[in-house]
This record gives sequence, structure tokens and C-alpha cells, in this order.
Amino acid sequence: MTQTPTYVKKPFASSILLWMRTDQPRQQGMDHWKGPHSKIISVTPGFEEYRQIHLAETNPGLWPAISGVETAIPADRRIDGLAEVTFQSVLSPLWGRKQTKLAYKDEVNVFRRTLLYAGPPNSARWYDVADPGERAEARALIYLRRRQGVGTGAFRRFVTEVMVAGLANAGMLKELRTQVFMPWSQRLWDTPNVAHDNPTDQRFHASMMLGFTDADALRASFASDAVTKLSPVLPSFVSAVHAYEVSAALTYVQNGKILPTYQK
Repeated sequence: MTQTPTYVKKPFASSILLWMRTDQPRQQGMDHWKGPHSKIISVTPGFEEYRQIHLAETNPGLWPAISGVETAIPADRRIDGLAEVTFQSVLSPLWGRKQTKLAYKDEVNVFRRTLLYAGPPNSARWYDVADPGERAEARALIYLRRRQGVGTGAFRRFVTEVMVAGLANAGMLKELRTQVFMPWSQRLWDTPNVAHDNPTDQRFHASMMLGFTDADALRASFASDAVTKLSPVLPSFVSAVHAYEVSAALTYVQNGKILPTYQK
């Protein structure tokens, strides 16, 4: 019998999906995001954690093909990175309005499209899957699109019970985080001079961050029995599973404190 690992609920979390400008070298944009832009974001009051998730430039999709489910990531919607913010309380976003305005102004220097997804209070979960001293050195980021006709409650239970238990009990994970999103709204992050197009059939409804000891373990996981057993169940709940390979996860704020330099 599979069991869901223990977890800690986080009060409030948001994720901003990012696409780099295409009129300049991609690495130039990634470097600006990692450097000058991170300094603007890091000093925002109310953060418990701020991470930048840099995605590999080549990302066709890690999840094996499933009939009726989009597992191949479309090139025109392929994400370049993710700003991952965890707040100290549900009121924290109100404390950072001044700094957020500066971030708005700098976005156009780096990004061509940004989309913010937020979860209801206490919907973000960080699971205890690593032994003491173990840490993730390779990661995969998974976005899930709920199948039309599936209720929010049933979808949430599928993610937090079926998928989490199936992946965690394989024993390969060193990091596991999930977030189920509220309905997407452009008003939450309507920055100037940056695209926010997000057609209904392209929207996501949940994410999972999986951490592994190394890249070999990551690839072995997607070829494992755990994924093979989950795949036939997925079409009943999701219409898309976009599994990205992460090239770097950089932490700038941890436990409410700004780090002197980012931590990998």
C-alpha cells in the first residue's frame, strides 16, 4: 500500500512563469535575471523563500508519451524559467508593493511574457522525502493541466494523494513540492510592456517540483515503474503533463533572510 509522505503546508505561494526576450541572446536575459533583477526581488519584505528555477534551453518533455495527454512541450509555449516565491503569511504580498513596482519596470529588460499563478492559502506543500544530509542536485518541474469536466477537489486529491504517493514511494526523490493553483487571472500580475497572453486551453492548474541526487537519477525516475504505473491513470484527470528539466535552482531568500549570495 502506498502512503503519502509527511508534509508542511506553506501559508501562501506564487509562481511566475517566464519567457526570455528573443531579440537578444537567451543567456544574456538569464544572466540579467540571475543578477540585477534578483537584487530587486530579493529585498521585497515578507518573503520566506525566493528561488529562481532556470530551465534547460532544450526541453521537449521528460514524461513518456501517453495517448490523449499532451506530454510533448510545444515549442512556442516552452518556458525559460520560474520565479518561485513563498511568503511568510497570507498578508505578506501587501508588504512588498513598493518593491513590486520596481520589478514591474525591470521586467521588460529581460522578459517577453510573464504569467503569475497563485494557490489558495495553505495549498502549497513541501514534503519530507530526503534523509538527513541529503540534498537535490538535479530537478524536474512538472506542470499539470486539468482535464475539462474534472472538478477542482477531485483534481487536487489526485495530485496530492495519487501522484505524490506514486512518485514518493519509488524512493528516488530528495525534494518534493506541490502547488494547486487558483484560477489564473491577468490582474494578479499585469506588468507593462510584457505579454500576458494565456488562452484557456493553455493554462495550468498545478505544479510539482521533483528533486534527485543527480541527473542520472532524474532520468531513471521517468523510466521507472512508478511513472509507468501512473501514466494510465493520468488521462482521467489531466490533459497535459509538461515535465521540464531544471538547469539550476538558485535560492536568494531562505527562512525569511536574504542570502549574501545565491545558494544552489
